[in-house]
Amino acid sequence: MAVSFPGGPAPAPGPDQPLALLSACHGRIARQCATLSRLAGHLPGHGSDASAQSAAASLLRYFETAAVHHHEDEEEDLFPALIEAMAGSDAVCLHALVQGLKADHRRLAALWEPLRGALAEIAAGRPASLTPAQAREFAGAYADHIRREEDELLPLAARLIADDVLADIGRAMRARRGGGAA
Repeated sequence: MAVSFPGGPAPAPGPDQPLALLSACHGRIARQCATLSRLAGHLPGHGSDASAQSAAASLLRYFETAAVHHHEDEEEDLFPALIEAMAGSDAVCLHALVQGLKADHRRLAALWEPLRGALAEIAAGRPASLTPAQAREFAGAYADHIRREEDELLPLAARLIADDVLADIGRAMRARRGGGAA
């Protein structure tokens, strides 16, 4: 296990800590959204220059892989495990939470589509329209979604899901990423 020295960065959680890994991913998503906002502000004065191309390519890689895996981790593993943990209980609130988070995932995917096209053009060095308003809407939707997961979903999962089930979720996360967890 990695050691964290005072003043140094803490090691990133791995799939052996699936809830911590999901939470850490929220931080990475927020940083990517900040990059998207900076890129939208950069384009009017600089166009699709080398900096814009690099940022756009990085955003595409992240939101086409890691963010997709994050949503799959939740929908395919975490949400079903949480619902199973509540079996036999009145889980109406939990079902509403899970359905709301799934709806958020669909909305985020819809907001991502026009961004994907613009970022692909920018990454290729071609002019594209990426407005600060688009970036704000996407980043704001993600911020609201992350807040719900951090404040409601993850604490509930930590309380209700058994350790062996969390270990299964971690293994699924590792497999989804080709054996590693980034």
